[in-house]
Amino acid sequence: MTAPNPTSLRPALGPLGAFFMVQMVVTMAGLALPVFAVRLAADLGVAAGWVGLYVSCVFAVAMFSGVLGGGAVLRLGAIRVAQICLVVAGAALVLMTAGAVHWVAVAAMMIGFAYGPPTPASSHILARVTPPRYLPIVFSLKQTGVPAGGALAGALVPPMVILWGWRGAALAVAAACLALAAILQPLRARFDADRDRRHPVGRDLAGPLKLVLRNPPMRRLALLAGSFSAVQMAFVAYLVTFLVEVVRLDLVAAGAVLAAAQAAGIGGRILWGAVSGTLLSARGLLVLLGLLMAGASAMLAGFGPGTPVWMLYAVAVLFGGSAIGWNGVMLAELARIAPPGLAGVATGGSIFVTFAGVVLSPALFSAIVGLGLGYGAGFWMLGALALVGATFGVRHRVP
Repeated sequence: MTAPNPTSLRPALGPLGAFFMVQMVVTMAGLALPVFAVRLAADLGVAAGWVGLYVSCVFAVAMFSGVLGGGAVLRLGAIRVAQICLVVAGAALVLMTAGAVHWVAVAAMMIGFAYGPPTPASSHILARVTPPRYLPIVFSLKQTGVPAGGALAGALVPPMVILWGWRGAALAVAAACLALAAILQPLRARFDADRDRRHPVGRDLAGPLKLVLRNPPMRRLALLAGSFSAVQMAFVAYLVTFLVEVVRLDLVAAGAVLAAAQAAGIGGRILWGAVSGTLLSARGLLVLLGLLMAGASAMLAGFGPGTPVWMLYAVAVLFGGSAIGWNGVMLAELARIAPPGLAGVATGGSIFVTFAGVVLSPALFSAIVGLGLGYGAGFWMLGALALVGATFGVRHRVP
């Protein structure tokens, strides 16, 4: 599908709105369990701190589904791929209500399958129909769907748990997934017109990863994204449990702090998208965000039962604005430097590296807590990862 007017934003508005909604709802589905982890863990007889293993399982599968996403989009179309992901995520939440550890593990793998493809699917369309000067803000606006979904999870899931129990909350989020899949159907004829039904989905699975790793600027961006995503997901996955178990907030109050962090991530993505390439280069901005993440991690590590509520919100907003706000800038820069026509493929390759970091970080955080070192040590680990990511930004050089 070729943009009728590459100097205008109009062709990008439809895909932008559609994939904002997709990423918001899929993210909400993925983060529902970390929000009600305390209640679910009590029912299953496991420690809530092991929620990190759920997150790692989700993104271990997403590493591979993201790589497959590029080929699936070429064969089925971006909208159809998004619909499949929504249906799978909804089915996973329904399965989760069976209330057994092994079914939760299967549900985690299903949600991981749904997590990977939407990002390369959106890049496939937006990189072609968006004028280059608008790439940072358009990609950042699209990526606000992720923290928006997190904000909805933090704000809506705890009250639903209180009203209907964690199973009722899971079913409500599943219904939202299925409803959006149906709503997207009228868009398919327009936005999936470029699909090639003969394209083999599994052809050259290593191709996207090779493309990224053999190109030094793209490789450094992917490694930066792996470090930053590790910080982001461990923060989101553990914040509510940390605030309940260590700071002694109730579930609703802890969810509200998470919602504030996610809201800051939304604002950050929009702000950084506007700043990137104007007031600061993408490289300089990403380095700055890494330093902010490290500082917020250090502050969070020292929090306990006596921490003032205003300070909890202040640091959560700082953490959210940086650790949740960087993604659009990175994806737009990747699309800008990718070979012509290969933005979606490059995005799929970078997702593999990005999600590899996400898989390792929550599992490591979980191990730190499980070994008795405490949540503070886990947050110090996140600060170190943020600094590692910033070093890749310092070395990033592109034309």
